[in-house]
Amino acid sequence: MSGSAHGHTTAAWTGVGVSFIGFILASVAMVIPSPVLVIVGIVIAALGAVVGKVMSMAGFGKKPNDHHSLGSSNKTPIGSGV
Repeated sequence: MSGSAHGHTTAAWTGVGVSFIGFILASVAMVIPSPVLVIVGIVIAALGAVVGKVMSMAGFGKKPNDHHSLGSSNKTPIGSGV
């Protein structure tokens, strides 16, 4: 995955951050206990996916790369060249 830069975008980080805040709120609300805050936290966590997708569609996601296709082998082989 590191070769394709999977998840290394502003959209991905923002979506995960929003979801993380929602999960933290929901987990703290479970300990308190506050059912309303649990539901609010779950809704915020779900909105993280929406925020990430919207940001990706707005141009903050991974850019399409036409230079790398699965069938091409333009790499120089490693070896002595004999």
